[in-house]
Amino acid sequence: MANRVGMEVSVAIGEVVKLANADVIAAYPITPQTHIVEHLAELVANGELDAEFIPVESEHSAMSACLGSAAAGARTFTATAGQGLELMHEVLYIASSMRLPIVMTVANRALSAPLSVWGDHSDAMAVRDTGWIQMFTENGQEVIDNILCAFRIAEDKKVLLPVMVHLDGFHVSHMIEPMLLPELAEVDRFLPPNQYPLPLNPTKPVTMGDFAPPVIYSEAKWAQEVSLRGAREVIDRCWQEFGDSFGRHYSAVEGYHNDAKVLLLTMGSFSETAMTAIDRMRDEGGDVGLVKLRLWRPFPFAEIRKAVKGAEVLIVLDRALSFGGLGPVLSEIRAALYQMEKRPKVVGFVGGLGGRDISVAGFEEIVKRGIEIAHQGSPQEFETFGIRE
Repeated sequence: MANRVGMEVSVAIGEVVKLANADVIAAYPITPQTHIVEHLAELVANGELDAEFIPVESEHSAMSACLGSAAAGARTFTATAGQGLELMHEVLYIASSMRLPIVMTVANRALSAPLSVWGDHSDAMAVRDTGWIQMFTENGQEVIDNILCAFRIAEDKKVLLPVMVHLDGFHVSHMIEPMLLPELAEVDRFLPPNQYPLPLNPTKPVTMGDFAPPVIYSEAKWAQEVSLRGAREVIDRCWQEFGDSFGRHYSAVEGYHNDAKVLLLTMGSFSETAMTAIDRMRDEGGDVGLVKLRLWRPFPFAEIRKAVKGAEVLIVLDRALSFGGLGPVLSEIRAALYQMEKRPKVVGFVGGLGGRDISVAGFEEIVKRGIEIAHQGSPQEFETFGIRE
């Protein structure tokens, strides 16, 4: 049986990586991710986790070391945040293109300038096209559950792609929460040993990721795209089997009273505050509900359409700016709904940047303002929330 523990979420991440029996951790400290790898370093140093901990000089080097360890067949983990994720950026493409099953937690953090250590989703959106599977979590329990799922998904021979598990910096990473930490035997039953099918072998040297002329580059990238889209079957099956084993169920899109005429769409920890706002508005007679987007890549087009098919207004909250354009989630949602014969009016807000909170009252205001914009038919249908005027 799982043990109910109260601990900082970052520390719990280290504990679940230990339960997953990771072989290699390569990481560089950066706020608000540091406590994750600090605890893992302690576990390795104390002999509680039989793994190689590689302290490197930068996040670029951390991901580069992960490439080598994953290619050699080692179960590989790392963690980063914000500017660190950006320093990894070019190597992220290599990890996915070479089909290396690395698992990384990202304690989401705002990008400079101005310098901010606080959380939003600008770092996650900056790497959305790197070919990684990306999933968002609301709280500590969801983080540790989905790390176990991430290892199983990444290492599945039908997938062999790296996975990012996103948690909001400080709003989740530094919270002390009660969580159910599974027993080792439970994890062993759910997560099979890593058996990478093409491990590097010094006696049979090969070249990986070498030069591709134009005549084959497109085919290689299309094969990667097909594999990422094809991972959905494994992702869904993994979540189903996790729910069967542990009693906690996850899906790409999750609804909360999503049969309502007005829906709010959120990602990450702010979803819990939004649910409280939805409850309050429903108690006052409002026909409102919530859609929570968990899987960011591969994007769940069909599930989004199904979740909002009965709505008249859909209000999308982005926690990142796409400078000169619409919010990245808003753009994706509009594209997903474009071919629906009857689709809701889609209104976008950007808020919660740089760690700024959105209160229950704030979400109520977003919903009310979103309904006004939808009825007015504003030409842009996109606003920022919480800007001081």
